Amino acid sequence: MDMSTGLIGKKLGMTQIFSEDGVAVPVTVIEVTPSVVIQKKTLEKDGYEAVQLGFDRVKQGRLTKPLQGHFRAADRGYFRVLREVKAFPEPCEIGQELKVDLFSAGDHVDIIGTTKGKGFAGVIKRHGFGGGRATHGSMFHRAPGSIGASAYPSRVFKGTRLPGQMGGIQKTVQNLTVVAVRTDKNLLLVKGPVPGSRKGYILIKKSNRMAS
Repeated sequence: MDMSTGLIGKKLGMTQIFSEDGVAVPVTVIEVTPSVVIQKKTLEKDGYEAVQLGFDRVKQGRLTKPLQGHFRAADRGYFRVLREVKAFPEPCEIGQELKVDLFSAGDHVDIIGTTKGKGFAGVIKRHGFGGGRATHGSMFHRAPGSIGASAYPSRVFKGTRLPGQMGGIQKTVQNLTVVAVRTDKNLLLVKGPVPGSRKGYILIKKSNRMAS
Protein backbone atom coordinates (compact mmCIF):
# COMPACT_ATOMS: atom_id res chain seq x y z
CA MET A 1 0.00 0.00 0.00
CA ASP A 2 1.22 3.50 -0.80
CA MET A 3 2.10 5.80 2.03
CA SER A 4 -0.17 8.64 0.96
CA THR A 5 -3.89 8.84 1.64
CA GLY A 6 -4.51 11.18 -1.27
CA LEU A 7 -3.35 12.52 -4.61
CA ILE A 8 -3.62 15.72 -6.64
CA GLY A 9 -5.53 15.63 -9.92
CA LYS A 10 -6.81 17.79 -12.74
CA LYS A 11 -10.49 17.69 -13.71
CA LEU A 12 -10.89 17.05 -17.44
CA GLY A 13 -14.67 16.94 -17.71
CA MET A 14 -17.62 14.56 -17.60
CA THR A 15 -18.68 11.63 -19.74
CA GLN A 16 -20.57 8.39 -19.28
CA ILE A 17 -19.64 4.72 -19.33
CA PHE A 18 -21.81 1.64 -19.40
CA SER A 19 -21.85 -0.97 -16.66
CA GLU A 20 -21.92 -4.70 -17.32
CA ASP A 21 -25.72 -4.72 -17.15
CA GLY A 22 -26.00 -1.87 -19.68
CA VAL A 23 -26.72 1.02 -17.28
CA ALA A 24 -25.22 4.39 -18.25
CA VAL A 25 -23.13 5.78 -15.38
CA PRO A 26 -22.19 9.51 -15.40
CA VAL A 27 -18.54 9.91 -14.44
CA THR A 28 -16.02 12.70 -14.00
CA VAL A 29 -12.68 12.10 -15.71
CA ILE A 30 -9.69 13.17 -13.60
CA GLU A 31 -6.11 13.24 -14.83
CA VAL A 32 -3.84 11.98 -12.06
CA THR A 33 -0.28 12.13 -13.33
CA PRO A 34 2.33 11.00 -10.77
CA SER A 35 2.70 13.31 -7.76
CA VAL A 36 6.16 13.69 -6.26
CA VAL A 37 6.88 13.84 -2.52
CA ILE A 38 8.54 17.24 -2.01
CA GLN A 39 8.65 17.42 1.79
CA LYS A 40 7.85 15.29 4.83
CA LYS A 41 6.17 16.81 7.88
CA THR A 42 6.99 15.03 11.14
CA LEU A 43 5.45 15.05 14.58
CA GLU A 44 8.72 16.11 16.22
CA LYS A 45 9.45 19.05 13.94
CA ASP A 46 6.06 20.22 12.67
CA GLY A 47 3.59 18.85 15.22
CA TYR A 48 1.82 16.59 12.73
CA GLU A 49 2.59 13.93 10.13
CA ALA A 50 1.97 14.57 6.44
CA VAL A 51 3.63 14.58 3.06
CA GLN A 52 3.77 17.55 0.71
CA LEU A 53 3.10 16.62 -2.92
CA GLY A 54 4.06 18.43 -6.11
CA PHE A 55 1.88 18.18 -9.21
CA ASP A 56 1.95 19.46 -12.80
CA ARG A 57 5.51 20.22 -13.84
CA VAL A 58 6.40 23.78 -14.77
CA LYS A 59 9.49 25.66 -15.97
CA GLN A 60 11.82 26.95 -13.27
CA GLY A 61 11.54 30.55 -14.42
CA ARG A 62 7.80 30.64 -13.69
CA LEU A 63 8.35 30.23 -9.96
CA THR A 64 9.60 32.60 -7.29
CA LYS A 65 13.13 32.03 -6.00
CA PRO A 66 11.93 30.78 -2.57
CA LEU A 67 9.80 28.14 -4.31
CA GLN A 68 12.70 27.22 -6.60
CA GLY A 69 14.86 26.56 -3.56
CA HIS A 70 12.09 24.54 -1.93
CA PHE A 71 11.79 22.27 -4.97
CA ARG A 72 15.55 22.07 -5.42
CA ALA A 73 15.84 20.33 -2.04
CA ALA A 74 13.86 17.38 -3.42
CA ASP A 75 15.75 17.50 -6.75
CA ARG A 76 12.81 16.17 -8.77
CA GLY A 77 11.94 19.20 -10.87
CA TYR A 78 9.52 22.10 -10.40
CA PHE A 79 5.76 21.95 -9.99
CA ARG A 80 2.80 24.28 -10.34
CA VAL A 81 0.75 22.88 -7.44
CA LEU A 82 1.70 21.99 -3.84
CA ARG A 83 -0.69 20.17 -1.50
CA GLU A 84 -0.37 18.31 1.78
CA VAL A 85 -1.98 14.97 2.57
CA LYS A 86 -1.83 12.81 5.66
CA ALA A 87 0.55 9.87 5.53
CA PHE A 88 0.48 6.29 6.68
CA PRO A 89 3.08 5.35 9.32
CA GLU A 90 5.18 3.42 6.79
CA PRO A 91 8.38 5.21 5.69
CA CYS A 92 8.05 7.61 2.79
CA GLU A 93 11.02 9.04 0.91
CA ILE A 94 11.43 12.54 -0.53
CA GLY A 95 11.37 12.32 -4.31
CA GLN A 96 9.12 9.26 -4.36
CA GLU A 97 6.37 9.20 -6.99
CA LEU A 98 2.78 8.39 -6.02
CA LYS A 99 0.62 7.22 -8.90
CA VAL A 100 -3.07 6.73 -9.67
CA ASP A 101 -2.84 3.03 -8.74
CA LEU A 102 -3.19 4.21 -5.14
CA PHE A 103 -6.92 3.91 -5.90
CA SER A 104 -8.90 1.00 -7.27
CA ALA A 105 -12.42 0.51 -8.59
CA GLY A 106 -14.96 0.47 -5.78
CA ASP A 107 -13.01 2.79 -3.47
CA HIS A 108 -14.80 5.74 -1.90
CA VAL A 109 -13.10 9.13 -2.05
CA ASP A 110 -13.59 12.71 -0.89
CA ILE A 111 -12.75 15.34 -3.49
CA ILE A 112 -11.80 18.92 -2.60
CA GLY A 113 -11.91 21.64 -5.25
CA THR A 114 -12.73 25.29 -5.87
CA THR A 115 -16.20 25.85 -7.28
CA LYS A 116 -16.80 27.91 -10.41
CA GLY A 117 -16.81 31.61 -9.64
CA LYS A 118 -19.99 33.33 -10.86
CA GLY A 119 -19.30 36.83 -9.63
CA PHE A 120 -21.82 39.04 -7.82
CA ALA A 121 -25.27 37.47 -7.90
CA GLY A 122 -28.72 38.37 -6.61
CA VAL A 123 -30.83 36.34 -4.22
CA ILE A 124 -32.75 34.54 -6.96
CA LYS A 125 -29.65 33.11 -8.61
CA ARG A 126 -27.60 32.78 -5.42
CA HIS A 127 -30.22 31.37 -3.04
CA GLY A 128 -33.10 30.30 -5.24
CA PHE A 129 -35.63 32.89 -4.07
CA GLY A 130 -38.94 32.89 -5.93
CA GLY A 131 -39.19 36.65 -6.42
CA GLY A 132 -42.36 38.68 -6.67
CA ARG A 133 -45.11 39.06 -9.24
CA ALA A 134 -44.03 39.73 -12.80
CA THR A 135 -47.12 41.83 -13.59
CA HIS A 136 -47.04 45.52 -14.47
CA GLY A 137 -46.91 47.86 -11.49
CA SER A 138 -45.82 45.23 -8.98
CA MET A 139 -42.55 47.02 -8.13
CA PHE A 140 -41.30 43.76 -6.63
CA HIS A 141 -39.72 41.35 -9.12
CA ARG A 142 -36.28 40.03 -8.13
CA ALA A 143 -35.64 41.86 -4.86
CA PRO A 144 -34.89 40.08 -1.57
CA GLY A 145 -37.74 41.74 0.33
CA SER A 146 -37.71 42.91 3.93
CA ILE A 147 -34.53 41.98 5.82
CA GLY A 148 -35.05 43.47 9.28
CA ALA A 149 -37.24 45.38 11.71
CA SER A 150 -37.09 49.12 12.46
CA ALA A 151 -37.09 49.91 16.17
CA TYR A 152 -36.10 46.45 17.41
CA PRO A 153 -33.65 44.87 16.88
CA SER A 154 -32.62 47.71 14.54
CA ARG A 155 -30.17 45.54 12.69
CA VAL A 156 -29.91 42.78 10.11
CA PHE A 157 -29.36 39.33 11.59
CA LYS A 158 -26.11 37.56 10.76
CA GLY A 159 -26.55 34.84 8.16
CA THR A 160 -29.41 36.57 6.35
CA ARG A 161 -29.43 35.43 2.72
CA LEU A 162 -28.55 38.45 0.62
CA PRO A 163 -26.91 39.24 -2.74
CA GLY A 164 -23.15 38.74 -2.87
CA GLN A 165 -20.23 36.76 -4.26
CA MET A 166 -21.38 33.43 -5.67
CA GLY A 167 -19.00 30.51 -6.14
CA GLY A 168 -15.23 30.58 -6.08
CA ILE A 169 -15.06 28.85 -2.69
CA GLN A 170 -13.52 25.59 -1.52
CA LYS A 171 -15.99 22.71 -1.61
CA THR A 172 -15.69 19.09 -0.52
CA VAL A 173 -17.84 16.35 -2.04
CA GLN A 174 -17.77 13.26 0.15
CA ASN A 175 -18.06 9.54 -0.41
CA LEU A 176 -17.86 9.41 -4.21
CA THR A 177 -17.31 6.00 -5.83
CA VAL A 178 -14.33 5.24 -8.04
CA VAL A 179 -15.75 3.52 -11.12
CA ALA A 180 -12.52 2.77 -12.98
CA VAL A 181 -8.78 3.41 -12.86
CA ARG A 182 -6.90 3.70 -16.18
CA THR A 183 -3.29 3.34 -15.08
CA ASP A 184 -1.98 3.37 -18.67
CA LYS A 185 -3.38 6.88 -19.20
CA ASN A 186 -3.19 8.14 -15.59
CA LEU A 187 -6.96 8.60 -15.47
CA LEU A 188 -9.41 8.21 -12.61
CA LEU A 189 -13.15 7.87 -13.31
CA VAL A 190 -15.40 8.90 -10.43
CA LYS A 191 -19.17 8.52 -10.37
CA GLY A 192 -20.97 11.85 -10.38
CA PRO A 193 -19.84 15.49 -10.56
CA VAL A 194 -16.95 17.05 -8.65
CA PRO A 195 -16.44 20.75 -7.81
CA GLY A 196 -14.51 23.06 -10.10
CA SER A 197 -14.17 23.89 -13.75
CA ARG A 198 -12.40 21.92 -16.44
CA LYS A 199 -8.61 21.83 -16.01
CA GLY A 200 -9.11 22.85 -12.37
CA TYR A 201 -6.90 21.26 -9.72
CA ILE A 202 -8.52 19.03 -7.11
CA LEU A 203 -7.37 16.95 -4.15
CA ILE A 204 -8.57 13.34 -4.02
CA LYS A 205 -8.52 11.67 -0.60
CA LYS A 206 -9.63 8.25 0.53
CA SER A 207 -12.93 8.62 2.34
CA ASN A 208 -13.37 7.65 5.98
CA ARG A 209 -17.14 7.48 5.61
CA MET A 210 -18.94 4.21 5.03
CA ALA A 211 -20.60 3.78 1.65
CA SER A 212 -24.33 4.33 1.87
